[in-house]
Amino acid sequence: MTKVTVLMAAYNAERFVGESLDSLLAQTMTDWQCVCVDDASTDSTPEILRKYAARDSRVEVLRLDVNGGQAHARNMALERARGKYVCMLDSDDWLSADALQCACDVLDSHPDTGCVLFQVEEVEEGRRRRYPMPSFSRITGQEAFRLSLTWAIHGLYMVRADIHKRFPYDDTTRAYSDDNTTRIHYLHSRVVEQCAGIYYYRQHPVSTTHAVGIRRFDYLRANESMKRSMEKEQTGEELISTYEKVRWLNLIDTYMFYFQYRNLLTAEERHHGLYEMRRVWGGIETHRLPMALKLKPGYMPLRPFWPLFRLQLECYFTLRRWMGRL
Repeated sequence: MTKVTVLMAAYNAERFVGESLDSLLAQTMTDWQCVCVDDASTDSTPEILRKYAARDSRVEVLRLDVNGGQAHARNMALERARGKYVCMLDSDDWLSADALQCACDVLDSHPDTGCVLFQVEEVEEGRRRRYPMPSFSRITGQEAFRLSLTWAIHGLYMVRADIHKRFPYDDTTRAYSDDNTTRIHYLHSRVVEQCAGIYYYRQHPVSTTHAVGIRRFDYLRANESMKRSMEKEQTGEELISTYEKVRWLNLIDTYMFYFQYRNLLTAEERHHGLYEMRRVWGGIETHRLPMALKLKPGYMPLRPFWPLFRLQLECYFTLRRWMGRL
């Protein structure tokens, strides 16, 4: 059996995918498989992937005719995974040379550990920043799940293949819902640990999560999918209430995105965004929200008066703009 399978979804990634694959070829551990799924790219990504596959048999390429999003593409890769362990590597990110070895060493040494987090360095315009996390060596999967609800710990890790294949990526939406799978993997791990290997996470405005467009509203449906999973897994009222607060704050953040960038959206996209925000606003269990938040200007639910809720947010974000805080 191959030691580890790396899942890579690539869409119009010609600028960075070579650097990403080079970091795999430079790994100190050589027993790996990388399944690269070209998600119907329209640039030179397919040719670049084919060149790497011809150069090294550990790189396998699958071409999709229709773009389905990262979660769908990674699930296609997961079906071909032969590794004992699995991790993902986005096509614009890269790994330190010892990353795979470090994570595998932890999993090999501790059979009760289900997931091992890499150290994450966020890279933007040449600047690097270590992702801030609580200091821990070993925590329970339940605790890791709780911390992941607010992303106090990140979601870049290696997981045992049996856990990942039981819980493939949530592809409810084209963007964001894959984050839900991370949390479920933590929940179904007896123990979660860290390793010293580094995952370099590139942040830039053309990435799926940073681009201005209709996909930004997928975040709300992804949050709904996460809540359904929590109810199915019976994670408990306290954690569901914690996540309902997260959903509420994400709704406010999504309206801020709409407020700032609506002039860059089409009329159809604006209509879709308002529809999604109103629908989610009506479905929030407001009794789960902290009273201090419900009474905070700019955050008050004001149910059942959607026009009044919108007026509150328009005034709130206009004031923030005047104050130079937006």
